[in-house]
Amino acid sequence: MPKLPLLYARLLCVLALGAPFAAPLHAEPAPPPATAFFSRALLADAELSPSGRYLAALSGAAGARDKLMVVDLQENKAQLVAGYDNIDIHQFEWVNDSRLLFNVRDKEASMGGGNSRAGLFAVNRDGTGLRQLASRRAKGAEETRDMLPYHTYLLRQRGAQDADEVYVVNLDYTYADRQQNAELLRLNTVTGKTRSVPRPGRVDSWLLDHAGEPRLATYSSGTRTSIHYLDPASGTWRTLAEYDTQAGDRNAILPLGFGPDGKLYVRSKAGKDTTALYTLDLVTGKLGADPVLVLPGYDFSGKLVEGGGKLLGVSVETDAPAQAWFDKDMAALQQTIDALLPGGANLLSVAARPDAPWVLVQSFSDLQPPVYRLYNRATGKLKPVGNSRDGIDPAAMGRQEPLRYTARDGREIPAMLTLPAGGAKKNLPLVLLVHDWPYSRSNHWGWSAEQQFLATRGYAVLEPDYRGSTGYGQAHFQAGWNQWGLAMQDDLADAARWAIAQGIADPKRICIAGAGYGGYATLIGLAQDPGLYKCGIAWNAVTNPGLLSGRNGDFFRETLEDSKAYAIRDLVGDPGKLAAPLAQAARITQPVLLAHGIDDRYVPFYDSTRFRDALRLTNPAVEWAEYPGEDHAWQQDKTRVDFWSRVDAFLARQIGPGAAPVRP
Repeated sequence: MPKLPLLYARLLCVLALGAPFAAPLHAEPAPPPATAFFSRALLADAELSPSGRYLAALSGAAGARDKLMVVDLQENKAQLVAGYDNIDIHQFEWVNDSRLLFNVRDKEASMGGGNSRAGLFAVNRDGTGLRQLASRRAKGAEETRDMLPYHTYLLRQRGAQDADEVYVVNLDYTYADRQQNAELLRLNTVTGKTRSVPRPGRVDSWLLDHAGEPRLATYSSGTRTSIHYLDPASGTWRTLAEYDTQAGDRNAILPLGFGPDGKLYVRSKAGKDTTALYTLDLVTGKLGADPVLVLPGYDFSGKLVEGGGKLLGVSVETDAPAQAWFDKDMAALQQTIDALLPGGANLLSVAARPDAPWVLVQSFSDLQPPVYRLYNRATGKLKPVGNSRDGIDPAAMGRQEPLRYTARDGREIPAMLTLPAGGAKKNLPLVLLVHDWPYSRSNHWGWSAEQQFLATRGYAVLEPDYRGSTGYGQAHFQAGWNQWGLAMQDDLADAARWAIAQGIADPKRICIAGAGYGGYATLIGLAQDPGLYKCGIAWNAVTNPGLLSGRNGDFFRETLEDSKAYAIRDLVGDPGKLAAPLAQAARITQPVLLAHGIDDRYVPFYDSTRFRDALRLTNPAVEWAEYPGEDHAWQQDKTRVDFWSRVDAFLARQIGPGAAPVRP
């Protein structure tokens, strides 16, 4: 383990409190190295204890494992609570003011590796009383006899926090029928004893009420989802709501949590295009007549913010993350802290007890990685906790601009534009960055390693949330169904042409890049629009869409058969009829950088090597990198640093300062 003074210094590093995002007049002449962007965070998470006197945090460093620290805020002393030389502390939660529960993960190994099981551990805030509660190995191993099975997980919900007991989930998955059953256990973190909560049948997920007791159980089977309510008066389960899980049912609901008055808050479209925050009547199972919160043009996807025995507000995201406060004192506190820390977003979290003296503040901007501070309610002063990254100068980072452009068929497409700091803002080399898995949202305002790494090298970065992306309503999502290589692809080309028309992008210096589906779109774009894209970068790319519906290594490998049918039929279309990069390899003549994780469970490594070999038959400008021990989502610092260093060199040769002049 590293010595305590080093971790203590990192955790309590001194930060400037005035104008934290102000930039000096001149940026550093040399851009920060790749290690500054792609090494693990120094401070990954922080959470106040129930009383607010103690702060737990995950502290890391380059070349070291993530450790669990606790700071006594009254005594201003830090304690190393748990840490290992061969594994990382991954997640934690407070059991009570004296004890914590945590799990572990090897962040230097692929998620699919044999060492990926999390286990469960409990420890006192002073480092004593450490006990392993769940195994990290399959049944039958000697050390598992007195432990919970390896598929026991943190519930990730704030419980009562007034005893040594917590609720955890034993998630047993049956591979034969691809069904899971979530057993809720009340676990004593000192003795290891458990008792099971009675279930209404099969359960996927659980929700605790405001007092930290089980109240809702949800189960999805195929295209139907049922929500069951445990009535505190009778102690029996009853069905509260049922709806169609698939095909974008606009009457679907997602329970978020309970207020102290017993109201259930849910997310629902209620027949409209975008989701909003509603209350649900626990007797009738019907939504409230009016939404509690609507975000015009965006789906509500936030969480409840509680503290001091109250429902204080909700987290939200439109163009940027924020918090909407129902509580007037929290709204006033937000204004006070924003005045002390201008120029970015300040997200607040409070302890469970109403008399807690401290508020945890996470501050960030498009130029600044997260910085953690504590605000003292009594003194009105801020106290530094730590920053998530070293070596990042805000003056060298690029500003982000959320925008919308119009596709060729008139659809409005959301996008995020990141421009290099200083200098010219016109006629720039452009990287069109395409997000993986189309049915998700890519654009999140705030500091991002990939975008800022490219911006510090002088590139404009444009990220379209093309049709099919979520977060912008049902119509935008559904417009992408069955549009791989078609309208979704057109949205990307239209983004590049928009940037040219605005004078932002040099039309002769545009490179398209992406992972997974983004890699697929990159390769199809090179084949279909050879005059638009000068080069392409594709990692873990889908090169043979026919495998999407197969049984070995595909995006839907672990889903139910009827859910897979929905995903293929409604979202993707017939994989055998999609435009396939493998079939169009001969049409790709531009320089290409390809990379793949050897242990990728979703896009087979051999499929990528087959495409590489086909491409090299007619294209001499193919670069290749492969990464042992990496799955679809790369975990190792050395992998990310190596790959993005290759990207840096590749772009410099193709569209950057070292690029050969393009003939007119």
